[in-house]
Amino acid sequence: MSITAQDRPASGQPALPVQSLTVAQDLAPASDMTTVTTASSPAPVPIRVLVQPAPAFLYLRPIRQIPAAPAGYAPAWNFSAGYSVTSLGLPSARRAVLSGMNASVSTDSGKRFGAKLDLGYERAPNVYTNGRPMSVLSYLVGPVLYPSNGNLLSTYAHLLVGGARVAGPFPNGNGGLNIGYVHRPAWAFGGGVEYRLSPAFGFRVGVDYLHTHFYNSSGAVRGQNDIRIVNSFVYYPGDRFRSHRRLIP
Repeated sequence: MSITAQDRPASGQPALPVQSLTVAQDLAPASDMTTVTTASSPAPVPIRVLVQPAPAFLYLRPIRQIPAAPAGYAPAWNFSAGYSVTSLGLPSARRAVLSGMNASVSTDSGKRFGAKLDLGYERAPNVYTNGRPMSVLSYLVGPVLYPSNGNLLSTYAHLLVGGARVAGPFPNGNGGLNIGYVHRPAWAFGGGVEYRLSPAFGFRVGVDYLHTHFYNSSGAVRGQNDIRIVNSFVYYPGDRFRSHRRLIP
């Protein structure tokens, strides 16, 4: 930018030499030149003004966010299958040990409560040493309570009701054996511990008191006090840890 200024000489005095002040800057193109006229100058003085171009319009596309899940609890299902052993009370004050399979389907609401469907079948091949088998088929359903429910280790207690079919030999009043079966309501109360082996699998150990019905030595149907132990593997669909499906913020 170049600026030249000269004062008007007084009358009768010689003109003074012209003084100029030059400032070197990066100049804009000639098309950006603006002429400014000042009152103190006899003629227009060209002044170069740098005009900044207006910035281009910048469009920012908003990032699409995943909608937040509503606050609440996310129920989870699990399936188990394993080996079970039942100590069955007999009419002669003896006990028979039956073994077999157990399967269950459970749901955990995330609020320490859930529900379970339990199916079991146990059998002993030789009772009273007469070559006659005895079996118990049970189907139970009921609520489940989770006192502690962590990522790796949890405990539970349940109360299940349903039915059971007990079949096999029983002593009669003549010193012999009769064979029959009883299909009556049954219930179980117990609990256990569950250990998470991986996000998808776990191992569960449970102990239950199982109440069924069978014949006594006089041929009348009476209740039986049984103890059942179940060891099973658990599968968790969805690959989620418990704490990840707890209360959603």
